[in-house]
Amino acid sequence: MLIPPTEGTEVTPLTETAAEARLRDTALTPGAPGFVGVAADLLLTAPGVPLSLVESLAGRPQLRHGFITARSPRVIVVSGPPSPGLDICAGRMAEDIAMPCPLIGGHGVAILDEAADTVSPTSPRTAFGSATAGVRVALEAGIDGAGPYGLRHRWAVAQAIAPVLAAAFANSPLSHGHPTGWRSNRQALRRGWAPVGDDDPRAAWATQVLDAPAGPGYTFRDRIRSGHAGPAELQAHLRDFRPPVAARGHLEIDVADRQPGNGWRVPLAVVTALIEDPLAAAEALVATSGLDGDLWTRAARDALTDPELAAAARSCFVSAYAALARQGAGRDLRDAVADYSERYVMRSRCPADDVLDRAAARP
Repeated sequence: MLIPPTEGTEVTPLTETAAEARLRDTALTPGAPGFVGVAADLLLTAPGVPLSLVESLAGRPQLRHGFITARSPRVIVVSGPPSPGLDICAGRMAEDIAMPCPLIGGHGVAILDEAADTVSPTSPRTAFGSATAGVRVALEAGIDGAGPYGLRHRWAVAQAIAPVLAAAFANSPLSHGHPTGWRSNRQALRRGWAPVGDDDPRAAWATQVLDAPAGPGYTFRDRIRSGHAGPAELQAHLRDFRPPVAARGHLEIDVADRQPGNGWRVPLAVVTALIEDPLAAAEALVATSGLDGDLWTRAARDALTDPELAAAARSCFVSAYAALARQGAGRDLRDAVADYSERYVMRSRCPADDVLDRAAARP
């Protein structure tokens, strides 16, 4: 297999052992639950963001609370800071996410309510980060040790709920205005995604990163074995690697397509409630325990028309709402989750079904 060397400066090659150790050591930093963060991608209409604007955002300009960056000419990211609790996190993001609108509008582009518009399930995986939009929730890793606040337990819960919530929040069924047969073209790029073990999350994360594609036909592990990979390249690979659940010191859960309007609040609230609340986490594990097979293909293609995913989603949303009430979450957040549950989850629908209905109604 021909693996190209790194362009530019010489690199000090990494060994597999050194790479695995680096990844394990930085995977999950023990931290008691409590702080919550969120990042929302804004997918822009063509022609996208001018190069000058992309370059101007490269330094992470600060918003009122968080930061704005340009991932590509099509995707701007609004990232909130770690916040002490769900309501404060949501309040900060509500202020920040409105701030880029005048900047974007000045360039004659708008923000799409969908998570993708040109990507198809056959697109390169690189399109996931550069041409699709999602909502990512960041939570503390958890404490070392057993129990509901332990990092192994929280990792297991996040892995279990990921495909179910991906189905519930599917919102990218079109490519160039036409249905593709998938309710989430964004999540379809993850079809065939294998479950990640939870016996040792740090070791599982290291294996997952090294075995992820790093180019056409080869993984990053292959690249290390070829002698072409150094520490800087590992960091770049880690930045571009976008699994549903990531260990970036904290837990990063990236399962929701971008939602219309301020719908980003719902995945933020549901993910946080299901992982932070011990009872809701236990109920979510029970609700998802019978699921098997290629769940990512089913979530992306069928979403909640899949009866098993729909049943699990209904249980998870009921548990999440109850947890929000127990935690004293604000009325606005609780109402947003209740409205979403009634409009979509309890009817075995997702936002992609609205998009498909509108597409079918066009002459």
